[in-house]
Amino acid sequence: MREISIPALDDSGSFNAYVAEPDGAARAAIVVIQEIFGVNRGIRQKCDKLAAAGYLAIAPDLFWRIEPGIELDPDVDAEMQQALGLMGKFDQDKGVADIEATIAAARSHLAEGGKVGVVGYCLGGRLAFMTAARTDADASVGYYAVGIDGLLGEADAIAKPVMLHVPKDDHFVGAETQAKMHEGLDDHPMVTLHDYAGEDHGFATEVGNRRSPEAAELADARTMAFFGEYLG
Repeated sequence: MREISIPALDDSGSFNAYVAEPDGAARAAIVVIQEIFGVNRGIRQKCDKLAAAGYLAIAPDLFWRIEPGIELDPDVDAEMQQALGLMGKFDQDKGVADIEATIAAARSHLAEGGKVGVVGYCLGGRLAFMTAARTDADASVGYYAVGIDGLLGEADAIAKPVMLHVPKDDHFVGAETQAKMHEGLDDHPMVTLHDYAGEDHGFATEVGNRRSPEAAELADARTMAFFGEYLG
């Protein structure tokens, strides 16, 4: 496990990314997209698990333009409020560009033809959907993505497989929004939605009070099967 520096595509500077490497050659690479809490312990654990499964995993610090190195705990109310404030300051288009730069960096560490996927959580789930529509990512997964109803106009640009995990009791993504997601995406040949009855936002976090182990394990198993099929 180490950090690397990645140049921004707009030449505005560079940002750090946490890297977890597999034993031996990587079967593919996966960019892990943070929640609103930064590249914290839970995101690093996501990377470590992917590395243990044979993937090169890279988590870019997407809040670097606001403040580099932010790590927050959603179970601490003051830090949750800080995180919500950061989301309001975050430029999502530049965030996707930073993910695109991370994808390119990941490809440079793979053999020729190696594939790169993305997986994101909360804000990162939204960014994973945007990444699927705007970049050359080979496969994309979003957990409890926010605001997808406002991005449905980009769905026609999605040409590679996408999976979205949708907790039915998500207090950030209400039933009306979830219905719009299904209406706009259920017939899309590249997109699969999985609903999780009784589950709330953050159910698949690695650590903390939000985790719901049974649902998290089911979602993660689906994600690993998805990446196994589409990344190798």
